[in-house]
Amino acid sequence: MKSYFSSNIKLLRKRRGRTQDDIASALDMKRSTLSGYENEVAQPGVHVLVAFSNLFKVAIDTLLKVDLSSLSESQFRQLERGYDVFISGSQLRVLSTTIDQDNNENIEVVSEKAKAGYTSGFADPEYIKVLPTFQLPFLSKEKKYRSFQISGDSMLPIPDGAWITAEFMQNWNLIKTGHPYIVLTIDDGIVFKIAENNIKSEGKLRLHSLNSLFKSYNVDINQVREVWKFVNYISPEIPEANVERDDLVEEVKQLRRQVQSIQTKLDLR
Repeated sequence: MKSYFSSNIKLLRKRRGRTQDDIASALDMKRSTLSGYENEVAQPGVHVLVAFSNLFKVAIDTLLKVDLSSLSESQFRQLERGYDVFISGSQLRVLSTTIDQDNNENIEVVSEKAKAGYTSGFADPEYIKVLPTFQLPFLSKEKKYRSFQISGDSMLPIPDGAWITAEFMQNWNLIKTGHPYIVLTIDDGIVFKIAENNIKSEGKLRLHSLNSLFKSYNVDINQVREVWKFVNYISPEIPEANVERDDLVEEVKQLRRQVQSIQTKLDLR
């Protein structure tokens, strides 16, 4: 198996703006030794791997097995903030993404017609780069977003055809029960649901609809390919009024009027 250790430690050093002398000094080794590691002249022992892992706050598995240069900028920032997926016990997910002329990550658009293609091409850079893109200036540049068009009425009052903008989830253990997510699975493709996180206890996500007419169901985590956390939605339709809630409010008002009427009669006696 190919090791990415040499290129990774060089990349991590340069991203921090550190020289070989700086890193060698921090690790209490000669600069020539560090140079040997970066140029694949020397192979690190276990104690050296531990030292680099502690210095960069990156798991040894990540240093050895993951080509960090293939990560998007948002994924790299997550890694540098401590969200190392090997430490958290999940598999690294390298996201194909696109950038604009100013080197800002785009929000790619996955329409209803594009869903089938996305299910098979989500990891293909050539497929992702042909998707339409846009920018929302009020969203964080530190995170990765994508917009998906939903269909059906399982998530009413969010209407059929609405566009869901969502944030890429690197670590699925951070999925919050009761929160809405776009979930890409092998069998069902793209779905928009309220998630119940049972990954640690059962190795599953339980997915719920806002519309009570639709039954909840479990998805084995091995069937999941991407998870995106709901941020906002865009729709030309105004959500329908909640008739049941409005009826309840009217009933309460009528009851209140009846009580006031009875109280008035009692006062007049």
